[in-house]
Amino acid sequence: VQLQASGGGLVQAGGSLRLLCATSGLTIGSGGMGWFRQAPGKEREFVAAISWSGGVTYYADSIKGRFTISRDNAKDTVFLQMNSLKPEDTAVYYCAAAVSVVVTWGATYEYDYWGQGTQVTVSS
Repeated sequence: VQLQASGGGLVQAGGSLRLLCATSGLTIGSGGMGWFRQAPGKEREFVAAISWSGGVTYYADSIKGRFTISRDNAKDTVFLQMNSLKPEDTAVYYCAAAVSVVVTWGATYEYDYWGQGTQVTVSS
């Protein structure tokens, strides 16, 4: 299983970016995909998640209303649309895959596979 995150970059505050996570070798069934982020000196934190079955979405309070997670099951791809970006959104963003039923979408231990991360930098 491989996860490839892309789409990061440098953007001014208030701007937008769209992250993409392409997967290969992943059997889609139960479970789903998540996005996490990690800023320098901080722990990795949950951003958003989406279930493969039913497309149910989950968001961290800090980004709710600004970020949208979506999926393309046919292409085994997950997207994170990020709008109204703030300097505090600056971090390395990671996509992750859970291959079994998830109880706590915001917990890193629920996820079996991780991508390499893509840097998002928001300037003030």
